[in-house]
Amino acid sequence: MRGYFTALLGVVACLGVTVQGQRQVFPGNGQLPFSAATKADGLIYVSGALSAKGDIKEQTKGVLDNISGTLTKAGSSLKNVVAATVYLKNPADAAAMTEVWREYWPKDAPSRTTISAELVSAAALIEIAVIAVPEGGERTIITPAGWSTANPYSYAIRTGDTLFMSGLVSRGAKDNQPVEGDVTTQMKTIFANAEELLKAAGFSFADVVANRVYLTDVAAFQEMNKAYVPNFPRNPPARATVIVGLPGPTYKVEVTMTAVRGPKEAITTPGPDGSPGKPSQTLSSAIKVGKRLYVSGILGNNADNKGNTEAQTKEAMTRIERTLKAAGFEWTNVVDGVVYITDIGNFQAMNNAYRPVIGKDFPARATVRTGLVGAEGLVEIMFVASK
Repeated sequence: MRGYFTALLGVVACLGVTVQGQRQVFPGNGQLPFSAATKADGLIYVSGALSAKGDIKEQTKGVLDNISGTLTKAGSSLKNVVAATVYLKNPADAAAMTEVWREYWPKDAPSRTTISAELVSAAALIEIAVIAVPEGGERTIITPAGWSTANPYSYAIRTGDTLFMSGLVSRGAKDNQPVEGDVTTQMKTIFANAEELLKAAGFSFADVVANRVYLTDVAAFQEMNKAYVPNFPRNPPARATVIVGLPGPTYKVEVTMTAVRGPKEAITTPGPDGSPGKPSQTLSSAIKVGKRLYVSGILGNNADNKGNTEAQTKEAMTRIERTLKAAGFEWTNVVDGVVYITDIGNFQAMNNAYRPVIGKDFPARATVRTGLVGAEGLVEIMFVASK
């Protein structure tokens, strides 16, 4: 496993570029079932990058330098990053990480989500995955009037018909102070801020296509859902909900939203026999908009694979494949993904099932340890596909 993790840390050493129609793949180390980056439909998706040398400041610099090199090969740069997800091993490292962050982005920083999660390398303190636009692409910072500008990130960035929003926690937008309370109170604050932010960008909740919900306590799942569902009365966005730590002891939930303007189609995963699936009021299996498909976090646990990560991954990938095909997409269209796994010790087992399904020219990917909402679930996978 040590050699495998060494390869993982060197993923950004691109070897060549594969072109499949409008999708470009920038491979990393051939031992790994994910690419350094993919490029499609005006966006560049960079895999979660890690470093295992030094303290949090040194590792943050190393990771950002590696991402910079990958973006250069893909025809972009750090100044073109529109969205970043930061996974910290230790929540207490947030301030030191941000100090380095400000050096790389002294102004017009990307939107950012920061959570705490265990990483696949024991020595790694940070993992960062980003989305960028190519050189010359539109990158418009969205800041509603009167909102605080003291944060080391942009609240949202618009590029074309797509809006990338930072992870929102229960914080007053104007005074930047935490709004304490239970999950219902915090969700109310988050969605009030989200509504104002969407409006400032020319969007609405009807344009939201994919959400990631981060809870600190699985017991709050139903309370979160009760506050969440009314905001999306029709064709709810794709969604993944996982249990993590959040920087700041008062925060119980964080929500990251992606919005896209244009006609949308909600996709429901068909049954194994091809029969229509049953739509959910909570989330859509996938949302199709323009050239893209946003797939919800999908689990693969069933009565026959309890405790078996490899079997659950295989089943999750089977369900995802049915979802892709129902929307008119294939594995060769998948550009980005995140794998949430409950035990890093099962990382290899997950990859054993993940790798053969896609085979080659893998999408970008981040993998982190989190808790899952389903009691028997060991792995959850969320994808974005683009034609």
